Amino acid sequence: MSAALHLATIDDLDKLEPMVAGYHAFEGIASTEEDRRAALTPLLQGMPHGVVYLIGIRRAPVGYIVISFGYSVELGGIDGFIDEFFIRENVRGRGMGTEVLTSLLPALGQHGVKALHLQVSPENASAHRIYTRAGFRLRDGYCLMTKRY
Repeated sequence: MSAALHLATIDDLDKLEPMVAGYHAFEGIASTEEDRRAALTPLLQGMPHGVVYLIGIRRAPVGYIVISFGYSVELGGIDGFIDEFFIRENVRGRGMGTEVLTSLLPALGQHGVKALHLQVSPENASAHRIYTRAGFRLRDGYCLMTKRY
């Protein structure tokens, strides 16, 4: 099975939203269809603050990854954050996550992204293995803090 990446557009919203709902259910994230569509639509319409890639065959994707963009003086420019990364349960464990990261990271670097961040549950051992293989490391002396509005 291929982990080909396709930049998602507004035409992909109806394929994407059910996968986001599945990811949110898996992670215990409370969201409504209306909330998910409202959050996805600007990205799919070309908002420069992030992108969504479909994973697999475009007409029947098996997953998605959302990258949001920021800027870091410390890291030398544009940085990215893996906001959501989901592969359908029935195709997990086939190396697709590693394949996605292997192709995505150099592509982002060619577009000026200097660093890519993510957060992962301490209990998610399989995700830790994938991210470690892809070169992600804990940053000594740092922890993610959040304030919601």
